[in-house]
Amino acid sequence: MTSLLGSKVLITGSGGGLGRSHAVLMAERGADIVVHDIKREGAAETAEMVRAKGRRAEVIICDVRHIADFQRDIREASVRIGGIDVLVNNAGVGGKRRSIEEIDEAVFDEMFDIQVKGAFFATQAVVPAMKEKRNGRIINISSIYAMGGNANASHYAAAKSAISGLTKSWARELAPYNIKVNAVAPGFIVTEMTKGSNTPQNIAERSARMPLGRFVEPQEISYAVAWLASAETAMISGQVISPNAGETIVGY
Repeated sequence: MTSLLGSKVLITGSGGGLGRSHAVLMAERGADIVVHDIKREGAAETAEMVRAKGRRAEVIICDVRHIADFQRDIREASVRIGGIDVLVNNAGVGGKRRSIEEIDEAVFDEMFDIQVKGAFFATQAVVPAMKEKRNGRIINISSIYAMGGNANASHYAAAKSAISGLTKSWARELAPYNIKVNAVAPGFIVTEMTKGSNTPQNIAERSARMPLGRFVEPQEISYAVAWLASAETAMISGQVISPNAGETIVGY
């Protein structure tokens, strides 16, 4: 089992869903976690789950769109927990199956502000200390839709494609400082966010097409995240890994 013993990990958007799954698994493997979310109750629940694994948890409650506050909170939490070794840029919002005509400026801006700007400025907040230590891991959460597009949420696919582009660019820029940057691009997972973006019929049809016979479970995405955060991936950077049950083999 991959060890993260003693690692200090900040996971944005970890008050529920995939972010909570990452937090709990990484705590199980020895990491202390900074739990971030916009919702206080969800963040508190995740923090208690981390502590139940015997690890330390700090909490940040902040909207990633409030850049100055967000960066200040990250720096303060970093001091409290003893530095950030790993950043997981997980905060996001679903596309809700909107056609081109249904995506107005406010919806488009929200998508890019949370997915892209949130990841960019969280990374900006942790990079100086990582550079000073000459060590760090940044793991961005992209999507299968960055690989093949999405006919009914092009703004979501575009934002996740931007995340993949940031991953490769940061990997180049930060390599001299021994900071590895990778992305995990999940296939379809049934979470509260994806339920809000898909009908039950759509979910059933996609499940039937999976080459491996079922959807990926949230913890199986977390396995990839934990692995990329570990010492086992010392020579892996600039990569996008997609646990998707073989969905890209047949198309989606």
